[in-house]
Amino acid sequence: MATDSFTAKQRWVLALTAGASFIAVMDGMVVTTALDTIRLSLSAPLSALHWTMTAYSLSFAALLMAGAALGDRFGRRSMFICALGLFALASVGCAAAPTIGWLIAARTLQGAASALLVPVAMTLLGTTVTPAQRPRAMGLFSSLTGLAVLSGPVIGGLLVDSLGWRWVFWINVPLCAATAFLARWRIDNADRITSQIDWRGVALLTAAMTALVWGLSQGNGSGWSSPAVVAAFAIGAAAGLLFFASQRNVPHALVPSRLLGSGQFRAGNAVCLLMFMSMMGTLIFMAQYFEIAEQASASGAGWRMMPWTVSLFAVAPLGGIAAGRLGERAPAMAGLILQSAALVWMSLLSSGAYPYGAWIAPLVLAGVGISMAMPAVQSAVLGAVSPADMGKASGVYNTMRQLGWACGAAAAVAVFSGFGNLATAKAMGAGYSSVLLWTAALSAIAAILSWSLPSAARTDSKASAVIAASAASDLKQPIETA
Repeated sequence: MATDSFTAKQRWVLALTAGASFIAVMDGMVVTTALDTIRLSLSAPLSALHWTMTAYSLSFAALLMAGAALGDRFGRRSMFICALGLFALASVGCAAAPTIGWLIAARTLQGAASALLVPVAMTLLGTTVTPAQRPRAMGLFSSLTGLAVLSGPVIGGLLVDSLGWRWVFWINVPLCAATAFLARWRIDNADRITSQIDWRGVALLTAAMTALVWGLSQGNGSGWSSPAVVAAFAIGAAAGLLFFASQRNVPHALVPSRLLGSGQFRAGNAVCLLMFMSMMGTLIFMAQYFEIAEQASASGAGWRMMPWTVSLFAVAPLGGIAAGRLGERAPAMAGLILQSAALVWMSLLSSGAYPYGAWIAPLVLAGVGISMAMPAVQSAVLGAVSPADMGKASGVYNTMRQLGWACGAAAAVAVFSGFGNLATAKAMGAGYSSVLLWTAALSAIAAILSWSLPSAARTDSKASAVIAASAASDLKQPIETA
């Protein structure tokens, strides 16, 4: 179907929803190249710095499954505009932050805004186009927002080098304002739908994730057997068990118990968690490594990350096609093994004085590997449930993805602190080398668990559409929460 087959109204909705997602993705990418400058500007210790990323992930994950329901209840256009306003307000808070604590609080608010914005944006687009138009619309949506993955590190580096790190947040304000103004003018306000939200489940899930991530972040500094860390893990486990127990008797459960009865669904989400833990653990120190160990500027670090981001952008659609033809097991296992091998290679490079040219091949291979696995894993999760449950299944998958970001960042900081520091290039290399070995192990474990994913090719058209949407969804926001 050609692009011009969309009506003018549909093109406006596509442009505005993709634009909103572009803002969220770009914000995550530009922050990665600003971390070291933020650390120096706010005199932030490493233990606090990672919370600028982790806090975003936690609030995003906790509210994600409630976001679409809030859009149904209060009107999707209204919620879309409110979420843009909240994101802009949070961005002002980030840009004006006088301390690292202030910045973390504002980033938490940004995550909450994204949890409202992203599902409502996709729902607006999905309900505006026809079923026949939907695969192409979602593909365009993902391709447009996926450009933020390519441009984000470079844009962030240029902003930091020319205007300062605060401008990676100030830039969101006019973008959000323009998008909200046009949305008020060009998007119809759909009827409100009665939708119940399991707020008790949201609270328990938030408590479980927060306690788990806090324990991971404090374990290395306080001691893994310290009373505070042990208590955090105990609270996290108890809240998690209470959450799953509560889902059995709630009419509008966040995670219906019938979904957990599927081994494929459980395995797919476990692989998702480990896969994104590995990805975030690799990413959180990448730009800082190039800035400290190789004395690159912020923009130079962004350019050095391009082999990874380009391959990530280019290969994900092919991963979806492979999953459709071969089944999800083969591309997931192959991709995760390839990524694990590439991370071991990068670990060897970071522990020695190698020129940047030696990094290009493993960066490309790591991007290719994760891009092969992502659409296959999501396709397995969605393929494990009935069409009526795909919305819930997608919400669970994306929540696990955000939890993977948060846990991956916290665990990577713990590993880094045990083997290195940010004081010298040698100490930075030693710490990052250990982190890369850790993330390689996570990817290898995920590859082993991928054996439980389907090995047969899907031949029906509905499943093929799921795979296409899967590739598009994961390509859209591979680093949305960074």
